[in-house]
Amino acid sequence: MKIGFALPQFHHQAYGVARTATFAAAIEEAGGASLWVGDRNLAAVRPRVGYGGQGNTIPEELNPAADPFVLLGVAASATSRVLLGSHVLVAPLYPPVQLARSLTTIDLVSGGRLLPGFGVGWSPEEYQAAGLDFTRRGARMEELLDALEAVWTTDPAGYEGAQLSVPEHHAPLKPARRPRPPFYLGAMSERALRRVARRGDGWLPLVVVPSYVDVDGLVAQRALLEEWAREEGRDPGAIDTVLRVNIDAGTSTARVADAIREIHERTGIEHFMVDSMYDVETVDGSVEHAREVLRLVARG
Repeated sequence: MKIGFALPQFHHQAYGVARTATFAAAIEEAGGASLWVGDRNLAAVRPRVGYGGQGNTIPEELNPAADPFVLLGVAASATSRVLLGSHVLVAPLYPPVQLARSLTTIDLVSGGRLLPGFGVGWSPEEYQAAGLDFTRRGARMEELLDALEAVWTTDPAGYEGAQLSVPEHHAPLKPARRPRPPFYLGAMSERALRRVARRGDGWLPLVVVPSYVDVDGLVAQRALLEEWAREEGRDPGAIDTVLRVNIDAGTSTARVADAIREIHERTGIEHFMVDSMYDVETVDGSVEHAREVLRLVARG
């Protein structure tokens, strides 16, 4: 199995971002496989839609949020082996040229280790702050993937769609990963899963230990994803999975490791990312937590 960990980005850990390079190097030395960021442009005081599209509240842990692109760049320069991913960037919020430029730079700095993960998000206020129509986020995502494909694989590059327009421009600086970095897509709904089946190089699901670990649901979703991929003429085995493991406050590392092993045994998922922001306050504490998770998972 590959076990990765979230960079210090949210909640108390966000105030330790000055030690991101130290954290990244320590995780790599400990045997971690990957380092990850999420994305929160803002946490609305009076949200119309709550966390994950449920209710009308957002966890206070998401109020402080460090920039994901900067964190990945710092981690890239401090490491040589680990993969660098986003689980997930709310990609439709970003202009495609600027998004492509930031991700290209990270991929080049890291020597081709970028796993860009995208989602459409659930916060109307984030779209309002960006001057965008929240109700069109799915359509914007589809066009964004087309625009990134164009910018990353052609020169000159341009794109024209109903939602996005990229004037033809010189685009000689390409990512290290060829022909382009893979598209990993977050998905739980049928519409989003079908997008993964059509367009995704990887799928990014989520569990929360111990409050939301639906292994049967993961198995069923993966079966649907593979069925729809075959309908699209794609090889389902070519679609990777990285499972995000959030941890409820007060959860032991032994329980986290047990959950990872059980999910692996029942689903075949090989790559996990663990986020301790709800449970661990300091960067040093997060490093020790990661080392313990790695030790317990390896021990079996």
